[in-house]
Amino acid sequence: MVQTRNTSNSRKRYSPDINLNLNVRGLGQSATLEINELSAELIRQGREVFRMGLGQSPFPVPQVVVDELKVNAHQKAYLPVKGLETLRTAVAEYHHRHHGIDHSADNVLIGPGSKELMFILQLVYYGDLVIPTPSWVSYAPQAHIIGRHIRWLPTCSTNCWKVTPEEIERLCESDPQRPRIIILNYPNNPSGCSFSASELKKLARTARKYRVVLLSDEIYGELHHEGHHVSIAKFYPEGTIISSGLSKWCGAGGWRLGTFLFPDSLKWLLNAMAVVASETYTASSAPIQFAAIRAFNGGLEIEDYLQRSRKVLRALGRSLASRLKEAGVRISQPQGAFYLFPDFDGFREQLRSKGIENSVQLSTRLLEETGIAVLPGSSFGCDPELLTVRMAYVDFDGARALAATREVPLAEELSQEFLQFYCGGPIEAVNRLGDWLSELSA
Repeated sequence: MVQTRNTSNSRKRYSPDINLNLNVRGLGQSATLEINELSAELIRQGREVFRMGLGQSPFPVPQVVVDELKVNAHQKAYLPVKGLETLRTAVAEYHHRHHGIDHSADNVLIGPGSKELMFILQLVYYGDLVIPTPSWVSYAPQAHIIGRHIRWLPTCSTNCWKVTPEEIERLCESDPQRPRIIILNYPNNPSGCSFSASELKKLARTARKYRVVLLSDEIYGELHHEGHHVSIAKFYPEGTIISSGLSKWCGAGGWRLGTFLFPDSLKWLLNAMAVVASETYTASSAPIQFAAIRAFNGGLEIEDYLQRSRKVLRALGRSLASRLKEAGVRISQPQGAFYLFPDFDGFREQLRSKGIENSVQLSTRLLEETGIAVLPGSSFGCDPELLTVRMAYVDFDGARALAATREVPLAEELSQEFLQFYCGGPIEAVNRLGDWLSELSA
């Protein structure tokens, strides 16, 4: 029987206001993008704003990679869904050189940013998503959109906000056969902390015991401040998917190119994701893929760029953490990336006297009274009453700072004078924060 449609009712039925998907209702714009747009608007209004909200690399894309993009600007064909084979080979060889993981191009999937690949992974996988808290702002919203069940793993500041094997054990032991993806992100956004090889071995043993799938988000791996990043896939190769891309270590966030490396045992997930990709984004940008080959092939120019980037971030992160500690803030020294995750619990009473009782109120008042734009800890899955914020120390001219490091011997640490001159924005922001806290205690 053919059904006819009531036109008058159909207008109401298909109204986007009424039929907004329940999985999307209640979600706002990504917190990092929202704070970036708010900061830009305040600056247009003439306000002085220290932009410590969006975690975007301050450094330019390496020139050799930019040159490769120029050479390949004419590339216009649709590339294979899984990605250009030459690029997938370069990604596999990169992980072999850096992590000792022996996979081929067939184990690699290329996408328009690792964020999109994470979304599709959750879409095709049938288990729970397990997220340590605090965590990057988009893991949980993606799961919410798809309708996946989220399990939070608690961490604490005394352990540098790192998940432990015991916490994974407690989660899994009551239902050991339940399929799960556990996200492990290190160096971590929002804390800047990372794992040692011994810590990763213990986590790997527990993951193997319960046969969980580990999504190891190593997008900041090359920005480990000492260059000592270790992949957990080295200790749990059969169950780990490594997520990476160009946005952080290569300064190419707007290029939107992400990579997933799968073990042979999880190739079925790669193939399932490729099916979804074929019906959604089709393929990643051709010119970007050709340029990315140069980035993942490495070489002297890339290594020099990375060493100098790490040098700036290491010195700046330590300086800012030290200043915050002097002001009485609880904070761990960052080991990678470009983030700080200070805890203001020691100022709870003083903040309460100003009507500040949660992280949203704290971040709002900081922006209003000091011009410092940060994100509240609640955006990263923390209890809103925890007085935490994330600070991205990237508000400086990275090209200028990198060029200036050539005047300093590579083995020599950057001085406070260097940081003040070339990275003045974050330094001034933290000084203002310290003064603001002093006034609270006066």
